[in-house]
Amino acid sequence: MEILQQAYEARSKKLNKIEKVKALKSPKEAYEKLEEYAQNGYASIPDEDKSYFLKCFGIYDRAATPERFMLKLRIPGGYMNATQAKVIGECAKEFGEDYMDLTTRAQCELRYLRIEDLPTIIKRLEVVGIDAYQTGVDNIRGIMADPFDDRAFDNILPSHHILLKMQAIFLHNHEWISALPRKFNTAITGNISNRCNVFCHDASFVLAQKDGVYGYNMYLGGKVGVVGKNADIFLKNEEEVLAAFSSIIDIFKRFGFRDNRNKNRLHFLIEAVGIKEITAAIRENAGIDFATAGETMTKMDYYEPDQGKVQLRDGSFGVHVVIPSGIFKGSSMMEAARLAEVYGDGDIRLDMEQSLYIMGVRDVKELVSESYFSEYKSLNTPYFNHLIACAGTDHCPFGVIENKNDAIALSTYLDEKVPLEAGRVRMYWSACVKGCGIHGLGDIGFEGCKAKVNGINGSGVNIYLGGKLAGEGAVEGHTVIKGAPLEYAKYYVESLMLEYKKLRNDGESFEHFTDRVLRSFTNAKIGFMMMLQAYLREKNVEVDFGFETKVHTGKNEEFEVFELGRRLYFQLAKQEAYSAYDRFTNVVKREKLEDIRKLVPGIDENIAWMLDLILHSDEQKRAVVFSELMPFIMLYEK
Repeated sequence: MEILQQAYEARSKKLNKIEKVKALKSPKEAYEKLEEYAQNGYASIPDEDKSYFLKCFGIYDRAATPERFMLKLRIPGGYMNATQAKVIGECAKEFGEDYMDLTTRAQCELRYLRIEDLPTIIKRLEVVGIDAYQTGVDNIRGIMADPFDDRAFDNILPSHHILLKMQAIFLHNHEWISALPRKFNTAITGNISNRCNVFCHDASFVLAQKDGVYGYNMYLGGKVGVVGKNADIFLKNEEEVLAAFSSIIDIFKRFGFRDNRNKNRLHFLIEAVGIKEITAAIRENAGIDFATAGETMTKMDYYEPDQGKVQLRDGSFGVHVVIPSGIFKGSSMMEAARLAEVYGDGDIRLDMEQSLYIMGVRDVKELVSESYFSEYKSLNTPYFNHLIACAGTDHCPFGVIENKNDAIALSTYLDEKVPLEAGRVRMYWSACVKGCGIHGLGDIGFEGCKAKVNGINGSGVNIYLGGKLAGEGAVEGHTVIKGAPLEYAKYYVESLMLEYKKLRNDGESFEHFTDRVLRSFTNAKIGFMMMLQAYLREKNVEVDFGFETKVHTGKNEEFEVFELGRRLYFQLAKQEAYSAYDRFTNVVKREKLEDIRKLVPGIDENIAWMLDLILHSDEQKRAVVFSELMPFIMLYEK
């Protein structure tokens, strides 16, 4: 613990401005004045309460919706019963313009709420066991879990009861409200499949086995786009999980940094002192010499959204309800509650992809024949089954792009241009670098940014590729195109989907296609090919030119550039650019490149110039990186 104290002291010379705001009063004081604020109106609320203290209770003042609040609910593990769902829906319909968001943490957010109505809403929710306590700012947020838990065939250790006991340690406990340096995210799963992005939380408790005993391995320091580190701790039962959880949140409360809020998550404390020091501190603080880690058993990806349903242990089904971008209505939640009571056992489960499941359904065919499934399908197209998009500019002060409808528009475009009868494509959208839409973990990720078209700033995206969720191998993807204007991004992704459709094996997911085909190339080539193919389609250049499945260039960009030029020249001219090649250059050094304009009359001039530069007779004048070639294939002017 001495090393932790030293690290804390080294970072304690200056407090950030939020810590100074916290010193003004206790959050309880602000919450107790909620009725008074409701009576006196929005103008009566002090700035510090709007900017911080009310957020401790999930009440967010949003500049994007003036004098209207967002209420972030706590849905433990995403578990709701029909009664709770009905009341949540009623509150959204009556007080919030019939609108709600489903989130990537399997939670609900109500919006457009007036301060005058908040006490009434909160009381209605409390009657059915739902509240918004400690769902914002520097608190322990809603704990994530597998949406099926003990009802799934792949469940080894039922964990929801442990989640509730973990939650009881801090929830409604004023010693814990706003006591942390930053937010703290937690997840627990006893399932073989990873349905809750379990490795990317501040503290994760993941199904494991050691010496024939099932328990949980502990992972620490995860956050958006960052996989937690194995803490080398195995927890053999409920008591040990609760002890380890209590220990790590106490350590973070006492030693977490309080200077730079951008570097105050648990991740940065671990970076400062090392995971071994944190692990030792957990054992010392808990007074338990926890066993070293066992073998992590949560290794599989989840496929239920691709089937539209999943059979449960009792023979009934959990039926998927696809909610694109998590845009939902209160009236739709009320109807889901009705369907859950009529066709299921009254339970509803939210998932990390902003959708839900109606549980305990015996007659799936009868359920999905309801008109509800005309609007919200149980099985949508591959472009919608796994679609995620965070709040965006309509509701979030950090958003750079609108995001939710951008995501829906791009998926709709792909449905029309590259229809897929089957397949699995996870497209995750974040409206800014904060990454609430976990874009880095998608097969294809989109991060909102600004992009210029004809010198005018507009909405754009950085496009990522190759994120993974399953198992300890969860990784963040890599940027393949930076600053693509939104109106052109769809053409670039269309290029990828055409290649996926053409080259994939039977039943192959886009993730596996990426591993088998795309990972053979540099990110620069992948991005360039996406743009080049879009350009060729726009200019009606009919040529069969895509990614090779047998690659000889390695991940050497210079070789890739030359090979691309040679292949494209051959496809267009029906003859080789040079008579012979030695690896990735021509053998006969005095041989001159024949002008492709003579061989292909009417060839697009930009393509001709690009091939001249790639295959120039003078090797010293050839392009060696794809960025040199970008100006030739732009669909717009920056």
